[in-house]
Amino acid sequence: MKIAFAGLGVMGAPMARHLVEAGHDVTGFNRTASKAEAWAAATGGKAAATVTEAAQGVDLFILCVGNDDDVRAVVTEVMPHLSEAAVIVDHTTTSAKVAREMAELANGQGKSFIDAPVSGGQAGAENGQLSVMAGGDAAALAKVEPVLKAYSKAIKYMGPAGSGQLTKMVNQIAIAGVVQGLAEAVHFAQVAGLNTDAAYEAVSKGAAQSWQMDNRWKTAAKGEFDFGFAVDWMRKDLGLVLDEARTNGARLSLTALVDQFYAEVQAMGGNRWDTSSLAARLQPRD
Repeated sequence: MKIAFAGLGVMGAPMARHLVEAGHDVTGFNRTASKAEAWAAATGGKAAATVTEAAQGVDLFILCVGNDDDVRAVVTEVMPHLSEAAVIVDHTTTSAKVAREMAELANGQGKSFIDAPVSGGQAGAENGQLSVMAGGDAAALAKVEPVLKAYSKAIKYMGPAGSGQLTKMVNQIAIAGVVQGLAEAVHFAQVAGLNTDAAYEAVSKGAAQSWQMDNRWKTAAKGEFDFGFAVDWMRKDLGLVLDEARTNGARLSLTALVDQFYAEVQAMGGNRWDTSSLAARLQPRD
C-alpha cells in the first residue's frame, strides 16, 4: 500500500519503520526535515520536504503529531492531495472533539478518518507491540487493519468517531491511579525500612501485581525515571481527560489529584522524567 506517515518522533519513527519492513511504499514527513531524512536513510523509506508532497496520491495517511491543533492543521492541509477514498489514521492522543471534526471533514470529501490512539509507549512502538483503540468508520478500519498490524499487537474497534480517544482517556485514568499507588507503596516500604527488592518479590505475585509494578517498582525505588512516556505528555493527556469529564459529568477526583501531583514533579524539573516519577515528589527534599 502507498502510505504517508507524518510525525517521525520517538513513536512515529519506529512505527513507520515497521511499515517499510512489511513491504509498504512509505513516505515520511517531519517538521524537522533532518529527522525525516535520517529516518529514510536508516529504513529505506522516502522523505518528503513538505507534508503535501508526502500525501500526494496516497491510499493511507497516518499521523502521530503533538496535539489537537497539529492534527487540524495537518489533516486540513493534506486532504485535497490524498487519493480518492483514502483513509486517514490518527495515532495522536487528542480530544474526542477534534476526532469528530476531522471525521466529518473527511467524510464530506469522500475519505475516512480513524482516531486511533495507542498504548505501549516507546518500547511498544520499537517492538511493534502497540495496542490501538480505534473510532470511526468500521469498514475503513477493516480495510487498513492488516497494515496497522505491522506495529500493533492488538487493534480494538470502539465505535463512532471519537471513541478511540475516549478509550485512551480511560487508559490514562487507570494508569494515573496505579502509578500513584505504586509511588506510595515504594515510598512506604523505604520509610518502613524494608528491603524494596524483597518487598517487590513478596507483593508482586498477588493481587497487587500490575504492569507498572513489574516494570517500574525497582527503578522508582532507585530514583531512576528515564524510561519512556514523559510527565509533560501525561499532563497533556490528563488535561484532555479532565476537559472531557467537565463536559460529560464524570467524577474524577483521583485523576485530578494525580494531575496536580504531576504538576509538582514538573516544578521539580521533572518534565521529561517518566510517569513513575510521582515517587520523586515523596522523597525528602533539601
